[in-house]
Amino acid sequence: MTAVITDTAIVGAPVDRVDGPAKVTGAARYPSDVCYPDLAHAALVQSAIAAGTISGIDAGQALAAPGVLAVITHQNCPPLADAPATPLGPSPRFPLRDNRIVHYGQHVAVVVADTPEQAVAAARLVAIDYQRAEPVLGIGNPEAPVVRNPRLETERGDVTAALASAAVTYDETFTTPAEVNNPIGLFATAARWDGGRLVVHDCTQWPMMTRHVLATVFGLPEDDVRVLVPYLGGGFGAGLITWPHVILAALAARVTGRPVKLVLTRPQMFTSVGHRAQTVQRLRLGATRDFTLTAIDHDATSTVGAQDATMEPVTAVTPLSYACANVATHGRQVRLNVPNPGWLRAPGKAVGNFSLESALDELSYALGIDPVDLRLRNHADVNPQSGRPWSSNALRECYLAGAKHFGWAGRDPAVRSMRDGQWLVGYGMAGVTFGGFYGPCRASITLSRDGTARVRSAATDIGTGTYTVAAQLTAELLGLRTSQVVVEIGDSDLPPAPQSGGSGLATALSTAIHAAAGNLLRAFLDLAPGGSPLHGRSPDEVSVADGCIHLIADPSAGLAYTDLLAGGDLDEVTADGEVTPQAIAAGMPPAGAFAAHFAEVRVDEDLGLVRVTRMTSAVDAGRILNEKLARSQILGAVVMGIGMTLFEETVFDPATGRIANPTFADYLIPVSADIPDLDVIFVGELDRSNPVGVKGLGEIGIVGVPAAIANAVYHATGRRIRSLPITIDKLL
Repeated sequence: MTAVITDTAIVGAPVDRVDGPAKVTGAARYPSDVCYPDLAHAALVQSAIAAGTISGIDAGQALAAPGVLAVITHQNCPPLADAPATPLGPSPRFPLRDNRIVHYGQHVAVVVADTPEQAVAAARLVAIDYQRAEPVLGIGNPEAPVVRNPRLETERGDVTAALASAAVTYDETFTTPAEVNNPIGLFATAARWDGGRLVVHDCTQWPMMTRHVLATVFGLPEDDVRVLVPYLGGGFGAGLITWPHVILAALAARVTGRPVKLVLTRPQMFTSVGHRAQTVQRLRLGATRDFTLTAIDHDATSTVGAQDATMEPVTAVTPLSYACANVATHGRQVRLNVPNPGWLRAPGKAVGNFSLESALDELSYALGIDPVDLRLRNHADVNPQSGRPWSSNALRECYLAGAKHFGWAGRDPAVRSMRDGQWLVGYGMAGVTFGGFYGPCRASITLSRDGTARVRSAATDIGTGTYTVAAQLTAELLGLRTSQVVVEIGDSDLPPAPQSGGSGLATALSTAIHAAAGNLLRAFLDLAPGGSPLHGRSPDEVSVADGCIHLIADPSAGLAYTDLLAGGDLDEVTADGEVTPQAIAAGMPPAGAFAAHFAEVRVDEDLGLVRVTRMTSAVDAGRILNEKLARSQILGAVVMGIGMTLFEETVFDPATGRIANPTFADYLIPVSADIPDLDVIFVGELDRSNPVGVKGLGEIGIVGVPAAIANAVYHATGRRIRSLPITIDKLL
């Protein structure tokens, strides 16, 4: 099966989630729901300083407490191997390897007891003495070690000369704070040792990589580690790293000889599973008086942990965004005594776009041109880095269709010109070039004599709808009903799959399913007996519908899958499919998704209150596998973007490094009253880089939202806010 899918009846339809009934009835088992008859429970003890060493630990009272089975510290921790590097970067430092403290809230001990209440109570009894050191804190701290990041150093043309000769120049600095992923579901790990085999239920977005890390750390063959995550209560990137608490849960199970569950508390989520790094960005632009961009220079500094090397790719997409002959990007990190940053939805791109698209908006006012028109005039018709055609690009259509749907033409371009009573009204917009990626993936499909198909892959569903779109695509490719397809995912024993992150899983998995379905169809054609109308036929000569294979030339001639299985005396037939980076590189590189966001805000002139009153998001995501789920992904991402713009900020105490707002009472996130009606429209055509024509859209919805809102705030008030979040004090 090699043809690109065209008009279909199932793919794209707004099918309800196939996993919906299990979730709403409570049948879906999340890692925190896992239970064994002899399950023990673990609680973490965390550092009360940000830098220094542990000079002594007294676990006597904790060990004597009711129900306590073990207290594991660096003093009695069995030797473990270093966690390996992953394709997304190095693994975090294991904290019980020595007595060093590198951030406030670092895990310094784990207590295991019969019940969670006993474990938590005993954890409070562990007495720790510290030798304090002065922590390095603050992104502007001159004493902070600086790490240059060569992957973010790019240059085409001569930016210095272009800026010097530009008729109009721009030079401003933007800042964004640390933000925490904060899924509603607390991260949990349940681990048990079955003989020499380790079985782990974990809130991971990448079962295969978690298996690899655990196998390396515990010195096991990878086949002796099984990682299960059939359901995940949100991750937003936090589940892309195997964090130390996962290793501690498995270690506690090995030490005690019992299954162990470890559930992070909400404050521990702030210190244990990453956060979006803080950034400072300088944007310099050059342009001609006829609205042509001649120079873009994007310089970014981000924070990183004292013993970490996670990269926040702030400037990664800047060179792809516009048809500008002279572009340079620069990236550096400052090492601080803070918890390790990690991946948070659209890492780097969400913050990098804020500065770039805000700068473009400012430039439009300086040049006297509509912000949409400025972007259209500088649209990159081909990939500006490689000069090669995009595999697809409907960004122009995003601008035009989004502006029409939003009513952009009704905008008075003058600042502070639109009003509704006490409210100043502003319109703002931002464009988004995301960039494409997907990794190697395998899938298998088994079609049984009862007429059902079973799709298997080690992919995960983090709430985005993987179960459903996999079922829809398989049903379409094999001519079945969606109800005839069973999807098995979230298990590292299944065919390997990449992470659910980076907006790449839908493309990778759908391409692997497409290949598996083609191979399965060939296998069934090979079963056609002599004299059958299907005997000796190729996949290009047949079509599938209603559980049957038909000749295209004669739709009345064909056989059911079940008849072919019965004729061959087989209960089932299985076929595998695979997509590899080599295959991707040999074809057309994926372009990734594009979007344009339009926002209307109202600002109380006296109080500085900001209300987002409506938004329109026009998105090019190639083929939409399920319109309902795709729209939901964009809506959720836009809500996160509103939170990022107006509310969210992780506050580190400048003296101690302690996070001052590690609960939902103090860390502000948007609630329903903060969210207006959100419109989403999909534009564009099938992407040519893969046979399904799909592009990932898990992150495109958040990128561009902060700039669109900030630009609307400027249009309403004349106040240019270059520091997130946009709070009342910045508008008074």
